[in-house]
Parts: sequence; C-alpha cells; structure tokens
Amino acid sequence: MDVIYGLIPGMLVLGLVAVAVLFWAARNGQFDDLDGDGRRILMDEDEVDPRRLPDADADPMPPTPGTGEASMAARDTGVEHAAQEKS
Repeated sequence: MDVIYGLIPGMLVLGLVAVAVLFWAARNGQFDDLDGDGRRILMDEDEVDPRRLPDADADPMPPTPGTGEASMAARDTGVEHAAQEKS
C-alpha cells in the first residue's frame, strides 16, 4: 500500500509531461497538415512537383552500373584491379 504514495505523484508528473508535449507539438505545427499524407498516397507517381524536387531529372532511367564517376575514379586508381587480385 505504501507504493501508491510513489505511483500517484509519478503518474501526475507523467501526465503533465504528456500535456506539455501535446502543447509543444500543437504550437510547432505538427498538426497543421492532417490530410496531406492521405492525399499524397493517392497521387500519381509520374507527376513530379517542382516545388518539392527542384533538381528532379526528367529522365526516369537510373544510371547503369559502371558508368558513374565513382567507378571511373576506381578504374583510374586501380582499386577494382587490386580487389580482383585479392580474390
């Protein structure tokens, strides 16, 4: 029965912290766009919003492996060759 004297103040403190977090979230705009995610999931993936991705490329094809700058730099330094010699 003595444990209840510690649990009641603990629960009051926990409740006050939860209320403080709720007010902080409301003040910082966490609840401003409640319907945005629900609508965004229904949008067509082909549409690109230039405001969200200003540097989006119109070409939907990803680069092929082995043609990027990193692979060319690795070829120039012999990193791939050294990796093949170890195996």
